[in-house]
Amino acid sequence: MAKKIKAIVKLHILAGKATPAPPVGPALAQHGVNIGEFTKQFNEATKDKMGFKLPTEIIIYENRTFEFKLHQPPASALIKQAIGIEKGSGTPNKQTIATISRAQLKEIAEKKMPDLNTKDLDKAIKTVAGTAKSMGIKVE
Repeated sequence: MAKKIKAIVKLHILAGKATPAPPVGPALAQHGVNIGEFTKQFNEATKDKMGFKLPTEIIIYENRTFEFKLHQPPASALIKQAIGIEKGSGTPNKQTIATISRAQLKEIAEKKMPDLNTKDLDKAIKTVAGTAKSMGIKVE
């Protein structure tokens, strides 16, 4: 028999740096989850993605057990890492701060494919290109 789901908690947590402090602790404590066990498992699973804030879905069952699903980092974070900038433009339509190549967009789109609502790579590239444009980054 399948376990009965009590709650699904969605959080953005720094990879490899989950702690019982807010936002993780309070969000999970109200459902009776062992926070220490969650932080240990999460940090172990995400140590290869250090530096990114990962969208995470935590599925909590009636018997207080849990499992979590990790999603890819936001497209904007992947774009910033790919071209080596710290943040996007304050006025994206007037001021471009960097350029990104089509090959870099394709690489980012391939990483993000499981989280996007398309199976077509060209459409995924257009989605990522739109994110880059809204950050003030010129697409070559």
